[in-house]
Amino acid sequence: MPRKQLILASTSPFRRQLLTRLGLPFECANPAVDETPLPGEAPEASALRLSEAKARAVSALFPEALIIGSDQVAHLDGQAFGKPGNHARAVRQLQAMRGHSVNFFTGLCLLDAASGRVQLRGVPTRVHFRDLSDTEIEGYLRKEQAYNCAGSAKSEGLGIALIARIDGEDPNALIGLPLIALCDLLRKENVSVL
Repeated sequence: MPRKQLILASTSPFRRQLLTRLGLPFECANPAVDETPLPGEAPEASALRLSEAKARAVSALFPEALIIGSDQVAHLDGQAFGKPGNHARAVRQLQAMRGHSVNFFTGLCLLDAASGRVQLRGVPTRVHFRDLSDTEIEGYLRKEQAYNCAGSAKSEGLGIALIARIDGEDPNALIGLPLIALCDLLRKENVSVL
């Protein structure tokens, strides 16, 4: 039986780089999904809903493929931190998170477009931020404009300097694509990574 085409429903270069590590051929497609949380939606529910929405958004273009969708939301004391989009919001996010432990929740979806079968997984990561000064926050954002990252910090880049400790089951989840969970979901679709 021929291997199904694998599609990453993302334009993120970081997710693309992570998926490349598995050594499987894949293509990327822009899901063009509105990532606004629904009123009263819990961060975990938002990440899972959006990961599935991203996969479904590209399924019409690839009706026989396995499609990977992923989304991440950061939250602290009930306040969600999505992608800030600009410098001022990024500053406010980092100021709110400094000295605190922030929960990052990465939703993962694997959709078999042909059968409609959906597998969803959520991967939590707890990030302990250093007690950052305003000068450190400004310095970081001048060097690395993390305006398109949940929580305004790229742990795969200079953002690691903002962090005191990371607790989680998969270090890749914080970057945006939990590879350990993805390998499990792929196995369930008879896709061998090894």
